[in-house]
Amino acid sequence: MRPGPHAAAAVAALALLLTTPAASQTQVLTPKQSDALAAYDRALGDFKSVLAERRSQIEAKQPLPNLPGQALYLARVAVISTYKDLTDAMPSRIGKPNRFEIPPAYFDAEIEPLVDEYATLFEIMEAPPTDAQNSATPFKDVVDLGAAIARAKGLGPADAAAAGRISLGLFYAETNGKQNVRNGRSNTYMGSLQTGPSEDRNGQRKWEAIKGAIAAADPALNARDDKEEARSRGTDRRFNHWTNVRDGLMNAHAELFAEIPAIVKTLPDPIDQMKLFELIQIIPTPTRSALKSGDLLNYRVSSPTIMKHLRNNSIFAFGQADRARNSASFREILGAMWLFKRKFQKAMAKYAEIKPR
Repeated sequence: MRPGPHAAAAVAALALLLTTPAASQTQVLTPKQSDALAAYDRALGDFKSVLAERRSQIEAKQPLPNLPGQALYLARVAVISTYKDLTDAMPSRIGKPNRFEIPPAYFDAEIEPLVDEYATLFEIMEAPPTDAQNSATPFKDVVDLGAAIARAKGLGPADAAAAGRISLGLFYAETNGKQNVRNGRSNTYMGSLQTGPSEDRNGQRKWEAIKGAIAAADPALNARDDKEEARSRGTDRRFNHWTNVRDGLMNAHAELFAEIPAIVKTLPDPIDQMKLFELIQIIPTPTRSALKSGDLLNYRVSSPTIMKHLRNNSIFAFGQADRARNSASFREILGAMWLFKRKFQKAMAKYAEIKPR
């Protein structure tokens, strides 16, 4: 019996469907491709689930677990990692650019709303304590402190300005420009520049050593410092924006401000300069060694511990190929810091608004 007109049309439509690229691709998936697709689907489902769970807990005002952001963070890492494995196995899955400026091979732009929810939940979980001592001028404070410290270290006006700009980049890298925040993934690191208690004390000691030079060069800034020092007395000083930024910069970065003239020559892009100073926070010893080597960009690190620190800070962290790396040059490390790029672009835009005239 010949099929009727409707049945014939259905058969024709089915035949057309089976010859489309998507259907053809589905039919010829290799075991590796099938495994990669299944892993991504699982990771995406887990990400949605943990986002929903944390949102439900917050809205119901339920107690949150210790380190409430850790599960969210690991779920997001898994989504990006499994997507990179998927696009390595199936390059056709690489899609359009996304507004987070994550390389499309690592991120499907269709899930942007999930990352928006991720950021919103972290903002809720990391809200400052009620007794936090905010500043009315948080961005200007960071720039002013960075530039003042650089001048006390002997830098000229242009290099001191670069120090202020770099310091603002560090503020965005650590907290996305939010002052006095807590940390959803750590019970140790807090405040605008995310320092631990020992780092904060170390930075305070170093500040006291240059305070005389600061007072001589900038009496107004020194007066502000005296005011904030008195204000923070008897509290966790990491939740005073001024003192936390000041001590955070002094602890990890100030001693390398003297290298800024050479750094600017090697890395003329201000965003690359910010990346390098963020590396001073993440892997301080290799970064200092790279600067002393005379060949910064080609200096290579291969310590398993250092590579682990990089991965734990979203550098070479996503996908099997990146995570399998056992060494990297600083040129490669800077290139892999794409999750920091958008934060540093925000810092550049803010600096353009407030930079000294």
